[in-house]
Amino acid sequence: MMRSQCLLGLRSFVAFAAKLWSFVLYLLRRQVRTVIQYQTVRYDVLPLSPISRNRLNQVKRKILVLDLDETLIHSHHDGVLRPTVRPGTPPDFILKVSQWYELVVFTASMEIYGCAVADKLDNNRSILNRRYYRQHCTLELGSYIKDLSVVHSDLSSIVILDNSPGAYRSHP
Repeated sequence: MMRSQCLLGLRSFVAFAAKLWSFVLYLLRRQVRTVIQYQTVRYDVLPLSPISRNRLNQVKRKILVLDLDETLIHSHHDGVLRPTVRPGTPPDFILKVSQWYELVVFTASMEIYGCAVADKLDNNRSILNRRYYRQHCTLELGSYIKDLSVVHSDLSSIVILDNSPGAYRSHP
């Protein structure tokens, strides 16, 4: 009788320990998933080979239109506006994609803010030379719509990266 009670107690303890262990593993996996999700991706910024550079120069380059707020950067305001690069954006993203696209900044923000942020992202590399701001947008139903025809007349050569599809709804 005493032996069967000990075995029953031991089984209960093992079952409890197994459940506790699986819960600890669940928490650990969840934490690792969160860390991996916000880990920045780094690309090797290697110079293109002469053959690749020659081929790229022969092809008509597409224009990549980049939005600033909530696409490339995230701003928080605690008395002072502090724009930071959006989590998950590789630190060399602009440098890398500038090899393949002509980069253009188009933001619905005011010029004084957008220019300061674009200057910080460009970091004196002269990659983000073409910039469009709120004055280049159209006010429609209380929101600013980006008129992509000011960037280039051939809209088939434009690719836009923006978190808000409504911002370019006049050019689907």
